[in-house]
Amino acid sequence: YGKGGIGKSFTTTNLSATFAMMNKRVLQLGCDPKHDSTTSLFGGISLPTVTDVFAEKNAMNQQVAIGDIVFRRDIADFPQPIYGIELGGPQVGRGCGGRGIISGFDVLEKLGIFKWELDVILMDFLGDVVCGG
Repeated sequence: YGKGGIGKSFTTTNLSATFAMMNKRVLQLGCDPKHDSTTSLFGGISLPTVTDVFAEKNAMNQQVAIGDIVFRRDIADFPQPIYGIELGGPQVGRGCGGRGIISGFDVLEKLGIFKWELDVILMDFLGDVVCGG
């Protein structure tokens, strides 16, 4: 927990890599509307958020599968891949970021993420979870 720009995502990404190097099954969970927690982990690629995937799938009357929101990164010489998810949330000043995070956890549970036998789940939260506008 801390204010923006102090290195939470950087630290979380390095911890994810360290645990994967130690042969641990790791999930890095970005919990910020900017959805940039996993960007450096995935080589500069910005992952789609759970919120965005649900909106897109709903527009096409399709169900969301776990593979639509959980992404895998294999890194050379690492014994385990690293999995990443970006929960996303409302735009700044529009809605409640905390509610988006809670909804994201509910979705992950319903889709069976906790059956994956992960060793470590690292959650990268935004500096302040507030409700606004």
